[in-house]
Amino acid sequence: MTLATLITAASTQTIAAAFRAPPRGVLVSAISATAYFLNEPSSELVPTPLPIDELAASDAVVEVLGCGVCHTDLGFFDGSVRPNLGLPLVLGHEVVGVVTRAGSDAKHLVGQPVLVPAVIPCGACVVCKAGRSNACPNQKMPGNDIHGGFASHMVVPAHGLVSVADAPDGTDLRLLSVVADAVSTAWQACVRADVQEGDVVFVVGAAGGVGGFSVQIAAALGARVVAMDVRAPELMCVAEFGATEAIVIRDLSPRDVRKKAHGLARSWQVPSLNWKVLECSGHPAGQQTAFTLISRCSTYVQVGFTPRKVEVRLSNLMAFDATVHGSWGCPVEAYPDVLKLIYDGRVQLAPFCDFAPLSDVNTVLADMAGHNLTRRIILTP
Repeated sequence: MTLATLITAASTQTIAAAFRAPPRGVLVSAISATAYFLNEPSSELVPTPLPIDELAASDAVVEVLGCGVCHTDLGFFDGSVRPNLGLPLVLGHEVVGVVTRAGSDAKHLVGQPVLVPAVIPCGACVVCKAGRSNACPNQKMPGNDIHGGFASHMVVPAHGLVSVADAPDGTDLRLLSVVADAVSTAWQACVRADVQEGDVVFVVGAAGGVGGFSVQIAAALGARVVAMDVRAPELMCVAEFGATEAIVIRDLSPRDVRKKAHGLARSWQVPSLNWKVLECSGHPAGQQTAFTLISRCSTYVQVGFTPRKVEVRLSNLMAFDATVHGSWGCPVEAYPDVLKLIYDGRVQLAPFCDFAPLSDVNTVLADMAGHNLTRRIILTP
């Protein structure tokens, strides 16, 4: 079975009106919830009734309009990454939907179209109060700490929800689901790197979801972007949306990649103090290649994830007086800035996303595992 059932871009335009925001404050009738549960690693996700009991005062029920599928979901699915909640679990952490019910503290959200952030912080701990809420130790990640968005409905802490009621007329809200991780994670990586106008940003793993949006965001911030990946067709597509140069690195050694990338930055007369490296591949070879791009006073940000170990020479950091950051998720308070880039047309979503019915979730995961997807898939219940 293939993804022939995917909704095409043309049909997306004709049905977009059905996914616009309902009037504010209007109660949307709840329906019986169904979710696709992962019961054992690598086993088929099974549609199962999802009972929604009486809500806590701080919770809300979100009727899912769209849920993006991420490689992190694949890691949970195949057992290479263990979810915090354990199994059985409903995966999915890129969710946009409409609040249909809410506890007593969140009644004002009923009827609101919302994004469900991939990282929902507690808002009260010392980390949150220090402005680092994306790293909150008490965070709730859908599809990891709580049941996620491979479902018709989900229950989430209401305080983390982000309204998208101000989306421009004609917006297909389902596309905004990828903001919950792929786009907002890319934004936070650029923030951690302190990307500024005139910088050079090397994006390794640029053909992936987070990498591709990192290219767009860095360019929107005024940087020259060198996009790199092993996948030539996907890389060339990304390059059209913000990359100054693109380098296919499949057959290049890390030394050759370094020579090419640094040569470009020097030809633009940008000092290495203003070079930023974003590692987005989540692959050991990509991480090793990205690490070689570190230079004098440059900044490296680790964005992609792999459970596998990588051998690098940490002394490079000392020798170059370089800075290294990790970057996880995105603070909820940053979402308006991310959304504004999309609403203003400076970051494009539609060319990099496609749709499939939620019932095709197992096919989508299989195609992702087989590297058969060229766009980020958004499941629609």
